[in-house]
Amino acid sequence: MTRFRKSLLAATGAVALTAGFLGADDVRAADAYPADQAAALASIVRAPTDLPAAVDRDAPATLQVTLETIEREARLDDGTVFRYWTFDGQVPGPMIRARVGDTIEVTLKNPDNSWMPHSVDFHAVTGPGGGAVATQTLPGEETGFSFQALNPGIYVYHCATPMHADHVQAGMYGLIVVEPEEGLPEVDREFYVMQGEIYADAPIGSAGLVATDYEALAEERPAFYVFNGAVEALTGEHALTAEVGETVRIFFGVGGPNKTSSFHVIGEIFDAVAPFGSVTADPSTDVQTVSVAPGGATMVDFQVEVPGTYLLVDHALSRLEKGLVGHLTIEGPANTAVYDDGTRTTASAE
Repeated sequence: MTRFRKSLLAATGAVALTAGFLGADDVRAADAYPADQAAALASIVRAPTDLPAAVDRDAPATLQVTLETIEREARLDDGTVFRYWTFDGQVPGPMIRARVGDTIEVTLKNPDNSWMPHSVDFHAVTGPGGGAVATQTLPGEETGFSFQALNPGIYVYHCATPMHADHVQAGMYGLIVVEPEEGLPEVDREFYVMQGEIYADAPIGSAGLVATDYEALAEERPAFYVFNGAVEALTGEHALTAEVGETVRIFFGVGGPNKTSSFHVIGEIFDAVAPFGSVTADPSTDVQTVSVAPGGATMVDFQVEVPGTYLLVDHALSRLEKGLVGHLTIEGPANTAVYDDGTRTTASAE
């Protein structure tokens, strides 16, 4: 264990909780990870379409939410494997959707094969630690608490077991959307995207099983930036897709643990943005780029008028070189009144 981690644990009074569980992840498990085994690992990426439907109720209800803290190795990049800590086995954790006034009963399960204790802090909670005080859960144990969703909005949840930043960078974050009484404006398609950083002990492009570099974490020097858990996760089979003329909504959050995102879709303008994740404030309109703090979230709505592939980026563009890019693929007829790429077909003179 690094001196930095020891001092942090002592300062937070968490030495007893973590005793016996720290150290295994401080050692790089292997310098090489067989390529065929890496390719066979189940994906860590939560599909951007994996989110609940809008709430269709006109009165509060009681919701049961069970989260399981799963630690597992998964593909971070081609040939690169990382031991993630997750909620329900994917990054981000499942999106939870509720209505203001709902009572949410949370159960947190930590399997006995985990290396670490875990917990969950919901930013939508009014109460000590957002639930983290009640859910410090050792391997093989189960905890729980309940809360009333008093404030509508888009909120992050994350693990809050020391070292907090370690658990978050390893993938333990998600979103809870608390809809207002009247619900959210309808759109044709909704997507779920979260940004994070991974502080690995080897740079992007490295082969094998990489571990956490705690000095880099302390100094906020991530080796990877990711959407939904992995390098270029939201491309290929997990690209966002829509049709010309449709309205698109992206629920966007930043797990962090440290870096603010300047979220931008290259070639699009956000028609409406929920400022700081507030769904009751007047939306910001005609927005090119939105800043989202670590532990913060927003909702962006826009209509797609022109077919093609659009890039989701953080406009701190050097991060693209460390894995942070997604694709939004729009299909449908050309719309040259809005955008003409200059392509012309000219009949040759005879």
